[in-house]
Amino acid sequence: MTEDGQLGDADWLRHGEVARLLVALDCDGEEARVVGGAVRNALLNLAVDEIDIATTAVPDEVVRRVTAAGWKSIPTGIEHGTVTVVIDGKPFEVTTLRQDVETYGRHAKVAFGRDWRTDAERRDFTINALSASAAGKVHDYVGGIADIAARRVRFIGKPRERIAEDFLRILRFFRFHAWYGAGAPDAAGLHASILARAGLETLSRERVRMELLKLLLAPRPTPTLVVMAETGILGMVLGGVPLLAGFENMAKVEAATGRGADAVRRLGALNVLVKEDAERLAERLRLSNAEAERLVALEHWWRVKPESGEQAAHALLYRLGPQFFADHVLLAWSRSAAGAADRAWHELANLPQRWTVPVFPLKAADFIARGVVPGPGLGAAIRSAEEAWIAADFPAERAALEAIADRAVQEIGSG
Repeated sequence: MTEDGQLGDADWLRHGEVARLLVALDCDGEEARVVGGAVRNALLNLAVDEIDIATTAVPDEVVRRVTAAGWKSIPTGIEHGTVTVVIDGKPFEVTTLRQDVETYGRHAKVAFGRDWRTDAERRDFTINALSASAAGKVHDYVGGIADIAARRVRFIGKPRERIAEDFLRILRFFRFHAWYGAGAPDAAGLHASILARAGLETLSRERVRMELLKLLLAPRPTPTLVVMAETGILGMVLGGVPLLAGFENMAKVEAATGRGADAVRRLGALNVLVKEDAERLAERLRLSNAEAERLVALEHWWRVKPESGEQAAHALLYRLGPQFFADHVLLAWSRSAAGAADRAWHELANLPQRWTVPVFPLKAADFIARGVVPGPGLGAAIRSAEEAWIAADFPAERAALEAIADRAVQEIGSG
């Protein structure tokens, strides 16, 4: 970031799809700028992913210009001024400047406007209210540049009023602090969040889930989670007692093994000790089926330890598969007395990279050839043989497999 609020090296702004879109919208009496997170991240020298555009042009004019340029327009939120523009397969949200007419929660009545300051002042945090022209000039109406320099997340206007408009802003306050803040959270924002925390109970579970999982993926979320726990906010979100030490250890072992941050795995570290914890979180946060399955599967995490030996590790990986295996090992490791540099845990965690899970080589035909009639007995013989094969540490030699099949058939016959 340069001192005058000018974006420095921002090729994404001056070349490619964004530049072409700005050329189409920023002319003939209308103005268009990049707004929000893209500007914030560019000033922080962080990756710029989603790029949103704000414009003085009303939605119908946006659609007309986009169509004339040969691009696709989708009326994703046209009643609120938002049109999604697709250029070469890449989507960009284009929103007409707005001003609040009536404010009642997140369903505020708005009107289209042409005042950039008014549009900026209706946003949540100063660091999210910056806009940048096609030339890279950053426009700051609320002190966002200074807050970025100070790594401070601060509400625009009076925090209590902004939170009353949408109680999700409490969680957004902590989420943005975890990602972009430094030191203690802004005192005024924290005080207002504590006073309004009961409002969290009015939010949809899906919205709470989205904010929490994003927060857990922050580079260093533990200090923020500690503040949330101390103020009672984290307990309200989880419906249980957070396990902060284990959560911090999970982040360490993820980094030590070269794995990226995983929100579901971190949620398990934060609040799952037994199966009932996973079931509570699945209901409270309305987790997807896949997310809930991963958490519920963690109920036997305490059985996982390196000293059980290589054969037990092979069996665990075979039964769970790579994803669930990693979840179990990293959770058990994070709750053990071992540190992130422990060699034995590293070896266990890296098992999927050095051992390929085999496919059970015996088929139904192997047992039918031994006189087993298709039906329940056949299924029982196959299951018995598979268990014996796992217990023998997955032999591949034909003689060993023949012996396993023979014993399975004998057991079924004697049963």
